Amino acid sequence: MNVSTRRLAVLLAGAAVLHAIPATAQDRAGDDEILVTAQGQNATQVVSAGSVGVLGDKRGEDVPFSIRSYNEALILNQQPQTLGQVLENDPTIRTTYGFGNAAEQFVIRGFTLYGDDVGLNGLYGITPRQLIAPELYQEVQVLNGATAFLNGAAPGGTGIGGSVNLIAKRAGDAPLTRITGNYTSDSHFGGSFDVSRRFGDDGAWGVRINGAGRSGDVAIEDEFRSSYVIGGAIDYRGAAVRLSADLGYQRVRIRGLRPKVTIGAGAAIPAVPDADANYAQPWTYSTLRDVFGTARVEWDVAENAMLYAQAGARDGSERGLYSGLTINDAATGAATGTALFVPLTANNEAAQGGLRVKLAGAGISHEINVGGSHIWQVNRNAYDFLYGPGYVGFATNLYDTPVATIPSSTLVGGNLDDPFPVSRTRLGSVFASDTLGFFEDRLLVTAGLRLQTIAVKSYAITNGALATRYDEDAITPVVGIVFKPTPTLSVYANRIEGLQQGPIASTTDTTLINPGEIFTPFKSVQYEVGAKFAIGAINASLAAFTTDLPSAYAIPDPQGTGFNRFGVFGKQRNRGLEFTLGGELTRGLRLISGVSVLDTELRDQALVANEGNTAPGVPEWLANANVEWDLSFVPGLTLTGRVVHTGEQQVNAANTLSIGDWTRLDLGARYVAVIGEMPLTFRFAVDNVANRRYWASAFDTSSQALLQGAPRTFKLSASIDL
Repeated sequence: MNVSTRRLAVLLAGAAVLHAIPATAQDRAGDDEILVTAQGQNATQVVSAGSVGVLGDKRGEDVPFSIRSYNEALILNQQPQTLGQVLENDPTIRTTYGFGNAAEQFVIRGFTLYGDDVGLNGLYGITPRQLIAPELYQEVQVLNGATAFLNGAAPGGTGIGGSVNLIAKRAGDAPLTRITGNYTSDSHFGGSFDVSRRFGDDGAWGVRINGAGRSGDVAIEDEFRSSYVIGGAIDYRGAAVRLSADLGYQRVRIRGLRPKVTIGAGAAIPAVPDADANYAQPWTYSTLRDVFGTARVEWDVAENAMLYAQAGARDGSERGLYSGLTINDAATGAATGTALFVPLTANNEAAQGGLRVKLAGAGISHEINVGGSHIWQVNRNAYDFLYGPGYVGFATNLYDTPVATIPSSTLVGGNLDDPFPVSRTRLGSVFASDTLGFFEDRLLVTAGLRLQTIAVKSYAITNGALATRYDEDAITPVVGIVFKPTPTLSVYANRIEGLQQGPIASTTDTTLINPGEIFTPFKSVQYEVGAKFAIGAINASLAAFTTDLPSAYAIPDPQGTGFNRFGVFGKQRNRGLEFTLGGELTRGLRLISGVSVLDTELRDQALVANEGNTAPGVPEWLANANVEWDLSFVPGLTLTGRVVHTGEQQVNAANTLSIGDWTRLDLGARYVAVIGEMPLTFRFAVDNVANRRYWASAFDTSSQALLQGAPRTFKLSASIDL
């Protein structure tokens, strides 16, 4: 038994012994009150509210968009190791990997959201880039739909179908001192601490410090993960001025990551290996380090006017030796392996500020927002393709994976020891909006414009010389309407756009008649209608949407020159319905659930055979149901269960390959005991109870690649509030 195991065992055994000590009737009455309070604080919740970009923090029923926020109790109770495991609770999102490594990316309304484009306290580019450990955050907010006006264009060029924003932990009104120990199968141990206090008159000053560390093999055979994070926050709540600052550090290491499986030309979909099988090479690894933070000031210059400014920065460093696997024979599992070494550093800064004014007159209210934002990013990286002579790679097998020798270097780009910049990105914007309220704000109409500039310099990987320059701008409007016929019901509609950098025609393709031509930014257009219902602690929403996203490719020049012309000719149309239901259905019974139905269509395609096909990697429908039940006849005991269903997915644009639907069942329980007037919470959970093996995702922007779902995983933790 290692040190971590012994510490966890001592904690659990000691708690059990102390809980068994007899207590007086008066003590039991006090314990019951502590138990009820602790059980309520542990309740997993999702609320229809959150940050709506430049419009500020809003209740869901007051905005013409779909928004949900998951609380820190959910993160503590479910013991997720990554942000993707938190978002498994959302019926409109599925998680996959990108970039050939463990970089989580999220599929929302059939479009990708890179981890690079996840916001922190409303700012882009500040969160860790590939994997986000969730222990530092008190809320995970999801806003469905395009957000080019609300948040500005995402620097990674994603977020067309929705956005995710993280809110750093801050000191609450009640003091907190919590220590947690946890275990995840097979041998992953860890612990965390969380301390917060408020000081001064009326608790004007708040301080919160929290950290976590985990290390060991996870349920996938021979896959090792470690994560160490620490965060600190200080805030001031004055009569007219509010200040806050958040600082975080994250270090993550992975060895033997189970990779995605690429389907080679002419190969079929292989049978899914054992649930815990690992077809990675043991010499693969990824090390990620990030230091990041934000600061914000708000000043009420008048009773109806607030000035605000916010800035953030991130310094990131990555090094990894990755290995891919391409199937040649689905029946036998015969495959070709390749390797790639990449060092990367990044320096990002972001800032935004504005003025928010509320006016009223002639029976009409106004909430006016004006301001601007700017993002600066520098990406430095290099690469070493380790494919061996002739780029043939090495022989491997999906079902019986041999340990291969690392292939020799084939192609090196950049300086591996000290990477130089390969891109510099600048995103700037100014915005203005007005939300008009009629009939005592039962009818709310929002209209706004955002002028955005996208400037990107790309540099040759060989010598760092400037290769291409992109500098374009676009105006992205928004129009939204909310009508509240009753206090519990609101209906809404919106037209809003997404924005991403436009393409540049290749300068090396000799078949093009327009090499180097720069195209204006891609603007996706979304129309959405919906309704929201809220009564007591129950929230329900229904939304119908359609989004068109342009795409570019080359066609024979219509002028008959014999060359090809690169241009924006194609389109992907995503339509769908979303229904969510969450809250406390009755005392002690809580639900997070929903269903999404998606219809995607490829239009005006380069290959006529693909016309009208379904977009790869987008499930036909998704469904989630997460239930918690506080047993009244067993005080302190809560039973939990979750069902996750994902529909069939196409693997390629030709729709000749597909993976079937899958359903996963997770079960768990937690129990609150009282020790010396201190609540102690035990948690036990089993994810993928049936140990089902399945291909979880076929979403990949560059190849036909599959991600296997996680095997049966046991989780155990104990927390004590001192």
